[in-house]
Amino acid sequence: MLVALLIIGAVFAVVARPWTPEFRHGGLTISAPPTVATPADQLLPASGAAPMPSAAGIAAALGPVVTSPDLGAFAAQITDAASGTVLWSQDQGKPMIPSSTAKVMLVAAALLTLPDSQRVTTRVVAGGPGEIVLVGAGDPTLTARAEGGYYTDAPKLADLVAQIKASGYQVRSVLVDVSAYRGPTMAPGWDPVDIPDGSIAPIEPVMIDGGRIDPLADYSPRTATPALDAGRALAAALGVDPALARVGQAATPGKELAKVESAPLRVRLHDFMVHSDNVLAEMVGRELAVATGHEASFAGAVDAVNSGLIAAGFDITGLTMKDNSGLSVDDRVPAQLLNSIIATAAKPTGVLPGTQAKAEVDPRTAALSPLLDDLPVAGGSGTLAARFVTANRAGAGWVRAKTGTLSVGSALVGYVLDRDGRVLTFALMSNDRLPEVSRPALDAVAATLRNCGCS
Repeated sequence: MLVALLIIGAVFAVVARPWTPEFRHGGLTISAPPTVATPADQLLPASGAAPMPSAAGIAAALGPVVTSPDLGAFAAQITDAASGTVLWSQDQGKPMIPSSTAKVMLVAAALLTLPDSQRVTTRVVAGGPGEIVLVGAGDPTLTARAEGGYYTDAPKLADLVAQIKASGYQVRSVLVDVSAYRGPTMAPGWDPVDIPDGSIAPIEPVMIDGGRIDPLADYSPRTATPALDAGRALAAALGVDPALARVGQAATPGKELAKVESAPLRVRLHDFMVHSDNVLAEMVGRELAVATGHEASFAGAVDAVNSGLIAAGFDITGLTMKDNSGLSVDDRVPAQLLNSIIATAAKPTGVLPGTQAKAEVDPRTAALSPLLDDLPVAGGSGTLAARFVTANRAGAGWVRAKTGTLSVGSALVGYVLDRDGRVLTFALMSNDRLPEVSRPALDAVAATLRNCGCS
């Protein structure tokens, strides 16, 4: 046996040596490391010297796509951002079902009215003997997850729990105070099936992860009792029987025991625009209503948005809204209103890139321009991540737009850089077609604008 081992060892030594790099890598040689490359910024502003498309050129390019029967009842307006010239329109003043593109109006009113840094505070105060009161003020982003929930920089239930325990208060029951809001919790034109389907929860002034059953899923089924569920979660985290949580109004709120704050308004606006979150949008609408002296209800929030748009000089003729999220099938918005907001946000300021010309400054543009960064990117982010991928790929990465989708209507509102380097804004609205039919047709219009050298 020893002789056999010695022989095998000798053979192995002959075959396996020398230990060359070629042997170690199966005969491959190792190349020298590549030269280190320095990345360069390739995101350049649109050139002010780019030629403006002609109305005739736009009409000719759009002809094959805007006549598609898949668009159903179609209304649209397209504008050259730099000059403010309307290049193409169809039924631009006709009130249409906007679906979630209605959120464009809410963001505009909020940006024009509220400070970017505004936060919403959720508090816990002492109630009756052994009772604590969870006081909702309009933040649906509170999360029970230690790692963070659905929303960006969301406040944590664990922080409330830690503060309550540190106070030494002996908790035996939890009351959830929902008196901050008025009126019904569901808007006219909402379908109750949208609660289990994941589009909405009843609008109450405190929730965990927007009322989601699965706290990380966009369209998780929602709870029908979001405020009560928040109270139960707080009770359970404190070691109290969740059955002892109830919803009501504190008679005489006592000493503050704990508080947490939402993310700043700008963060929350971005969240509900990119992911089209209806709950967060509705609660920001109430936040705007309270700040401007309106009632914290659906009607009050709609009035607050309308008043903000009127004060900023936007024409709201034809506008009828029952909510701020666009979920109601009773909402109606003309394409020209939605496009005018985007066009105002996209106006150039200062010296135009590539020229010596100075743009005429619209005082609203500075406030509204952050809205452009809240729009999903075609084929890249949010509700546009899966669109412009297999079809209409000319628009991928170039189209930025708020989507809107209901069974009775779809819309796309945003902007695109055309082939000549000119920024075009658009509001494209389709009614009376199912979304699986109308959305590709809307995308084809936007992709055609990107591919247009229509000067």
